[in-house]
Amino acid sequence: MDFLFVQFLNGLASASALFLVASGLSIIFGVTRIVNFAHGAFYMLGAYVAYTLTTTLTGPLGFWVALPLAALIVAALGALVEMTLLRRIYEAPELFQLLATFGLTLMVEDLVVLIWGPEDLLGPRAPGLEGAVNIFGQLFPAYDLMLIALGPIVLAGLWLLFHKTRWGVLVRAATQDRTMVAALGVNQAWLFTSVFTLGIFLAALGGAVQIPREAVHHMMDLQIIVEVFVIVVIGGLGNVFGAFLAAFIIAELNAFGILLFPKITLVLVFLVMAVVLVVRPWGLLGKPEGAARAAVGTALQPWKRLGARGRNLSLGLLLVLALLPIFAGNYLLAVSTEILIFVLFAASLHLMMGVGGMVSFGHAAYFGLGAYGAALLVRFTGAPMEVGLWAGPLLAVAGAALFGWFCVRLSGVYLAMLTLAFAQIVWSIVFQWYEVTGGDNGILGIWPSSWASDPMVFYYLTLGIVTLGILAIRRIVFAPFGYAVRGCRDSVLRAESIGMNRMSLQWLCFTLAGSFAGFAGVLYAYLKGSVFPDVLAIPTSVDGLVMVLLGGIQTVAGPVVGAAVYEALSIYMTSETDLWKLILGGLIVVLVVAFPEGIVGFWQRRVQPLMSDRDGRDEEPAREGTA
Repeated sequence: MDFLFVQFLNGLASASALFLVASGLSIIFGVTRIVNFAHGAFYMLGAYVAYTLTTTLTGPLGFWVALPLAALIVAALGALVEMTLLRRIYEAPELFQLLATFGLTLMVEDLVVLIWGPEDLLGPRAPGLEGAVNIFGQLFPAYDLMLIALGPIVLAGLWLLFHKTRWGVLVRAATQDRTMVAALGVNQAWLFTSVFTLGIFLAALGGAVQIPREAVHHMMDLQIIVEVFVIVVIGGLGNVFGAFLAAFIIAELNAFGILLFPKITLVLVFLVMAVVLVVRPWGLLGKPEGAARAAVGTALQPWKRLGARGRNLSLGLLLVLALLPIFAGNYLLAVSTEILIFVLFAASLHLMMGVGGMVSFGHAAYFGLGAYGAALLVRFTGAPMEVGLWAGPLLAVAGAALFGWFCVRLSGVYLAMLTLAFAQIVWSIVFQWYEVTGGDNGILGIWPSSWASDPMVFYYLTLGIVTLGILAIRRIVFAPFGYAVRGCRDSVLRAESIGMNRMSLQWLCFTLAGSFAGFAGVLYAYLKGSVFPDVLAIPTSVDGLVMVLLGGIQTVAGPVVGAAVYEALSIYMTSETDLWKLILGGLIVVLVVAFPEGIVGFWQRRVQPLMSDRDGRDEEPAREGTA
């Protein structure tokens, strides 16, 4: 019992640290609706700045001054980011803030390496709390006792701030209905800035207080951000008390999970989130949104079929791709093949998001299931590529149909987080089931048949399958089924009032999107000759999101252009410089600010009308889907 009690205290200490970061993210999303992917980066910066200050400021007082001072410095940096970057794109679709903050995260990861170096840094012990306390015969760090007290103190402070000040009343009102707050004359710009600054201060403070407990390193942001997102969603978006309760639950699960459920420790948190969202879709203490919000993917202009110019451009592009092997070597062909595969992957995600209005943070699950479907056929049956190309995606279809049945019952960020939970569950099974999947050793020897082993032949095979996949997706978009799904996306009440079964339509759309991603995964497996669990991991899902948003989620051609640009930039940057994250992240941020509607959206709304005027044509200023 003494050991279990100390383990319980360890969970409480971790819960306090997690609550600091999660409360900041919850406050930011509750008011500004920003899905702040860079929240973990600010947490990491808080730890690095605190390390520098604690090693610079001498004496016992210096350490305790350094922690809040580091949080204030990082909060000031966060305010600058909000005013110079995020404020410019508040009117853009909500997920474009996710894209901008993702680019910012890439930049911060390389900047901390440039400034502090790649080595882990060990911070000093907390003066006055260096030792341990004897609790029932077990030694427990005195500093962790301070952390246990810090969480409730911060919670009480936030309660007083939100309930006893005019600013707090405005924040709570904006959490409920920010449109009404704006109508009452409140300066939303400064309200958003102050809320964002407070959230970043809490994240940075959470990182700063960690330096006596763990080493500071440049991967801290990725370690914390997903767990914090889970906590915020379980607790209820915008609910600070919910974040506190969820942080306690998750921290104690982490503390005891290794003892009670050692085989599912990696995925235990996501299992809990999945159960909570299925039972209570808005979190433990959250509330359903009262006002309907515009669905993701809602087109600014109605999508139209390809006109004569669009068909000519498409045929010209296809001709260029068909002639590419004449001039390209094997390396360029391999790169081009990989880009084509991710074009299909991004298009499948756009079918779910842009057409179906369902945001997915776990689309890599179906890409990976397709890859493993082919790999398992090869490993256990020796099936040739001709069988694997068509049988492999069946695993992706089964997974999409199963997970989609639960996911379509939710909406918004809750749906997105449930897709993440299912993806992480699949990743955990693949990572730990050594007897079948090979675990982190992967499955090797997944090569094309002899007739397709030549890079040129496999390129043409990929080009043919991807072209058919894109044509099939476009056919779905403009078929009666596609119009019905888009109707459910744009207005659930109207769609249901005329007899449409929203859940059935979205479930079928979800399954179709998963099947196309599965075909992309199969091609990827045969291209690489092997499959590893990282094809199912979170970074692959994030890459898909970035591709869709970069091209323009409100356009039909957006994912094709976005995938080609992002994948080409990624491959080129990684081969040319060690600072590829800094450069790629900077380019993403610039593109988001310059083209908040995405590259294709910018072309259709700004450039194409000018070209039409120059040609003297009298036509619609924007032709969605003609790029």
